[in-house]
Amino acid sequence: MTNKRIETDQAPAAIGPYCQAVAVGDWVYCSGQLGLDPKNGEMRGNGDIELETKQVLQNLAAVLEQAGANRGDVVKATVYLTDMNEFSKMNEVYAQFFEGHTPPARATVQVAALPKGAKVEIDFTARLER
Repeated sequence: MTNKRIETDQAPAAIGPYCQAVAVGDWVYCSGQLGLDPKNGEMRGNGDIELETKQVLQNLAAVLEQAGANRGDVVKATVYLTDMNEFSKMNEVYAQFFEGHTPPARATVQVAALPKGAKVEIDFTARLER
């Protein structure tokens, strides 16, 4: 199987030696997204975890769309938070994103820091319907 690079200008460009996602067969592996505005690369939300999480999920939705998938195709998510005290606020926005779909399996972990001073980073694994 060949790895297919997935990239869109509707999500922030990678800030390191990786791509936004890789499709392999029927699977799409989305790199972690931060709450960066794809137009200017600036962090959204001004420290508001809910606004930042919303942007993270919008970015992931754009990557999924470019790959030919959608939120209903997501089977696994990992959430990285710098402050577990913000879990419930992040979780409310996350739940709205998957409303009407079976939510994926998920792990949530607290980390010491994230790039660009982010409060949240999320990655997805999705299965393409063929």
